[in-house]
Order: sequence, then C-alpha cells, then structure tokens
Amino acid sequence: MPDTIKVLVTGAAGQIAYSLLYSVAKGDVFGTDQPISLCLLDIAPMMGVLGGVVMELQDCALPHLKEVIATDKEDVAFKDVDVAILVGSMPRREGMERKDLLKANVKIFKSQGAALDKYAKKTAKVIVVGNPANTNCLTALKSAPSIPKENFSCLTRLDHNRAIAQIALKLNVAPSDVKNVIIWGNHSSTQYPDASHATVHVGGKDISAFEAVKDDSWLKGDFLKTVQQRGASVIQARKLSSAMSAAKAICDHVRDIWFGTPEGQFVSMGVISDGNGYGVANDLLYSFPVTIKDKTWKIVEGLKIDDFSREKMDLTAKELIEEKETAFEFLSSA
Repeated sequence: MPDTIKVLVTGAAGQIAYSLLYSVAKGDVFGTDQPISLCLLDIAPMMGVLGGVVMELQDCALPHLKEVIATDKEDVAFKDVDVAILVGSMPRREGMERKDLLKANVKIFKSQGAALDKYAKKTAKVIVVGNPANTNCLTALKSAPSIPKENFSCLTRLDHNRAIAQIALKLNVAPSDVKNVIIWGNHSSTQYPDASHATVHVGGKDISAFEAVKDDSWLKGDFLKTVQQRGASVIQARKLSSAMSAAKAICDHVRDIWFGTPEGQFVSMGVISDGNGYGVANDLLYSFPVTIKDKTWKIVEGLKIDDFSREKMDLTAKELIEEKETAFEFLSSA
C-alpha cells in the first residue's frame, strides 16, 4: 500500500470544491489504490457549511480516504501537504474594479504562499484555481521562495477542455479524437485558444484541425469567442459559475501532473515563463502547451507561430504584465 498523501483544498465549502472533493477522494486523480488525507480550508464563517461537507465525505464510505480535516487555520491546513489545490479566492463583486480584485487576492495568496513556504513539504505541487488564477499563482510562488517555482501551476485546463469540446461538437466526433489544442496566456477573455497545432482523428487517421473543420474563419472567429466567453455564458444561463466542468478540469490537470501526459500529446497549463522560446516576457505566469513526465512539466518547443497567433499571444501577455505590475505594487506594500 502506498504512503498516504495529504491533499489540501482551499475554498472547500464552495461549489467548485463540492464538485471536486468526491472525485479526489474516490481515486479519480491519484488512483484507486492511493490512500488520501484530505485537508479542507475555508474562512471561519463557512465552518458550519464545511462541517456538512465533511459529513458527506464520511458518508461516502470511501475505502482509501483515511482522514478529513476541516480548518480555518493556515498552519493546520498547509502542514506537510503533498498537493495544494488553491480554489478559494475573492470573487469579483458588482462594481468592483479589477485593481480592487487584485488587491484583495494579493493579500490572500501572499498569506497562503507564506504558509506553503513555512509548513508544506518542499516537494509540494501547488495548483491555483481561484481567479485571477495566473496572477494569484505568481503571487503565491513569489511568497514561497523555498518551494521550486516549477512546482506551481494555474488552471487553464478548463479552457483547454472547452476548446476540445467545441471542435468535437463542430465535427460530431468524440472529444478524445481532438488533441493538442493550446490555450496561450491568461485565464481571462484575452486568452488565445489556438487550434493551429491541433489534430483530429477522422477516417482512421489524424489530420490537422484546420483540414478537418474546413472553416478557417470559424476557427479564427466564433471558436475563439465561444471559448473565451464560455465562463460568462455559463453564469448567464445557470446564474452560477462553472463548478462541474471546473472540477473535472482540476482533476485532469492534477492527474497529468501526477502520472504524466500521453506520448505525443500536450496539454495547456499556466506555468512560469522563464526561458520560454515563444517571446513571452520572463517571470510571467502564462499558459503554454506542456508535456509532463516524472511530475515535471516541460514547455513544448519549436511550434511555428504565425502572425495571427503572435498578435493574440502578445495581447494576452500585455494583460498579464499589467496585472503583475498592479499585484506587485500591493505585494511590496502588503
């Protein structure tokens, strides 16, 4: 029997965590033979709700869920964690400027980064989900200097999955037949969903997505807008954010970190931009195509970038630079 791993989920009383926790606990992420200790962190006013979540996890009677710890204290939550999934963040409220949102989240992720630095295992893998995810992840990374920066990533897998789904729906094929789409940049409406390196399995062979779709204007137009605005569309329809699909994407993201990506396939993940070959400024938390082996990601190198893609990639990088500058003003004064 493998050693028990400790998995922390923050914002654990929220709706994304409610969709996520059962999948993690029953083995969808780390395997059905892996014992799990779940630590659930939320703010003090949510501890009653969190108690109900703990009861439900207990009532699932899952064989490999060894313990569930619910807490509002960072020193308890981050102690010896192997994996930290940082879901909780300050949501954008009506009338709130983006600058105010960044200021509120810098405070949260500076504190959580410091807790990681002080209490977590130095091998801990840290996945940031709470928005603005890229800049929150960079804030946590900068606040945890003793943990390797390569151990930090943010979630753009939901956008990646959305892009796959749109191409699959367009062609009436299974999502598993669509491979190697890319989400470049920020988890925001400036992100660039790129199908120019994607393939689709049709007629017994893999062909380029552009060849399969035969509609360049759609792939450079409505496809981009649909993926970029999908979160807002779900909120408009559901009156709540994308919890089920976000939870599925978190599972995909963490499972790939743990077990690696299939040969010949890459996925999208927000990672530190140092030393990338795509003209993205160093020290941004930017979504790239990556492959993963032995729990270590590597940016896919040598992909051809045309002028259309270059413009889109630069636009989302510009937004991230602005976010970083604003966040770091607050970080230095916090």
